[in-house]
Order: sequence, then structure tokens, then C-alpha cells
Amino acid sequence: MNDNTSPAALILGGTGRTGSLLADTLAGRGITPRTAARSGADVRFDWDDPATHSGALAGVDRLYLVAPTLRLSYAAQVAAFLDLAEAAGVRHVTYLSVYNADQAPAGVDIAAVEADLASRPGITHAVLRSAWVMQNFADDHLPVIDGVLTAPSAGGREAFVDAADIAAVAAETLLAPEAHTGVTYALTGPQALTFREVTDTIAAVSGRPVSYHDIDQEAWITDLLTAGIPADFAVMMRWLTGAVIDGNGATPSGDIEKVTGRPSTAFGEFARRNAHIWAAS
Repeated sequence: MNDNTSPAALILGGTGRTGSLLADTLAGRGITPRTAARSGADVRFDWDDPATHSGALAGVDRLYLVAPTLRLSYAAQVAAFLDLAEAAGVRHVTYLSVYNADQAPAGVDIAAVEADLASRPGITHAVLRSAWVMQNFADDHLPVIDGVLTAPSAGGREAFVDAADIAAVAAETLLAPEAHTGVTYALTGPQALTFREVTDTIAAVSGRPVSYHDIDQEAWITDLLTAGIPADFAVMMRWLTGAVIDGNGATPSGDIEKVTGRPSTAFGEFARRNAHIWAAS
């Protein structure tokens, strides 16, 4: 550990939506956080640069695992890192996974990482299967452009979750690993909403007209490819949007309240908190 007495946590994706919030929470509750990212974090960490891995792990006993982004095949890469983590003294891993990870298409390694963690007797683990995060609507993932939100859904619903709630659950699993050993949590908001209901809420809080364009799924994916997402990642986007279209999107689970003792954040609350973003758009 960092001083042989105090617990310390390595937070991958430490400058991301959940990582920075998680670091703040842990710091206030007796665990030394170490954020890790390609830039802007406490330590430099790059999945594709193994030279950055050992230094990031030095002196930590628990890990917040965020797998490589914008790729499908990474199980071997993560396994090698987990081998290194175990050797360095990590004894607990909390893994940020995806809702319905066990239903991911062949070749998408989300569930493979879950299985890898479950196979390691030397460490405990908790899995956080997250629904679509609300922050998608407040950044460049699902932007409102000229008053229109464009995404495929065919009227399906999703229990969008606030990244702050994910961070809060992650904090509890890292603070008391023994209470969450081997548990998989489905992290959702309290309501399953349509995209049209989302845009109605955004319009109400921002005071600006916002409409929803339910675009054809393949046309939307083609637009993403044109914008530069990796070609093979289309499989992931097709699965995530297809779940909503097919009526298999996230449904409210109650796991956030079970772990944190407070209800999950409603989209209306999140929208009011971020109204300035859409009002200025």
C-alpha cells in the first residue's frame, strides 16, 4: 500500500465521467485515490503502452477497472494487466461493465473480462453493469444540434443513469470490498424513458425548443463511421441501440439505492442540474 498502512486505489479512466467523481469521494473517506489516464491524471496510463502500467500500480491495493474504449477485443490485454495488478498487491477490483453484458455480441469482450475476474481466487471483485449514462445528452455523444436530438430507438425505453450514481456505487465497493465480493449490480436510473421524453425534459429545463429525430439505425451508424469511429466499433453501437429498439433496454433496478442508501437520480433532476449546457447551445 502507499505507506504500508493506508489503503490506496488506482482509478483507470481517472479524468472521465465517473473516475474524477470517484477520486473525490474516496479522498474524503480515507482512501488515497490515484487517477490514471493518458493525460491530465495523477499518473500517465495508456492501455497500449505497457511501460505505463507498473508505475501506475505501485503501492495500491484496489483498482477501478475501465476497459479500453472504442474497441471490441481487449480481454487478453486486460488479463495481462490484471496479472500485473495481482503481482503488485491489488486485492480487489471493481469493474465498470455494461448493462446486459452477458448478452453482448460475439467478439465483444465485456463479459469475458467479467469471467476473468471471477476466475481469480487471489482477488475479490464487483461488477457494475451500467445503463446508458445521462451525461451522453450533455456532451458530444448525443448532442442537441440546431434544436434536434438524433438517435435510433423506435420508441424504445432506457433507464438512463447519472454518472455520479455510478461513482457513488463504485466508491462503496472500493471502501468495503468484503461487502460486495462477487456481486454484479445493474446501475440504472429510476425511470425507463423514451428519447422523446428526454428531449421534452431538456426543452422544459432549458427554455429552448428541442425535438427528437428517431433516425434509422443503420443510417445513424453510417454517420458515426463518417465522423470517425473505428469501423469494428459499429458492432457495439448496433448492439447498444438495438437493445433499446427491441425493448431490451435497461429497466430500473434499485441497486443504486441498495448500495448507497439513497434513490438513484431522476433524469429531471440531472437535466435541471445541466440546463445551462442546453440553454447555451
